[in-house]
Amino acid sequence: MSTSEDLASEAPGGAREIRFLNIIAIVAIIDFLLLIPLVWASRFIADRHEIVSVLGPIHGTLFIVLIGLCAYGSLQKWWGWWFPIITVITLGPPGSLIGDYIVRRKLRQGAES
Repeated sequence: MSTSEDLASEAPGGAREIRFLNIIAIVAIIDFLLLIPLVWASRFIADRHEIVSVLGPIHGTLFIVLIGLCAYGSLQKWWGWWFPIITVITLGPPGSLIGDYIVRRKLRQGAES
């Protein structure tokens, strides 16, 4: 038998979904802030290979984490598969932040109705 707390966590816009979106947003912002010095250190701008060799794998790991988080939410049917796909196409943070915004907007609209 389900309790009302179980139903609330499964309902669209539930607390679990919001907490999960917060985690995605934090990882995306950290990864985006990491991309700024990574692009600066690239050979096209500053040619700092020692910085790229450290920040590149960190960005790659965060990119995989973002895809995994977005895919997990899709498996939970909190949002569609468009969220992880846009994250892959935009190479991580931009797509996940755009998806986060879209999902939060839909949740707010659903809560208002």
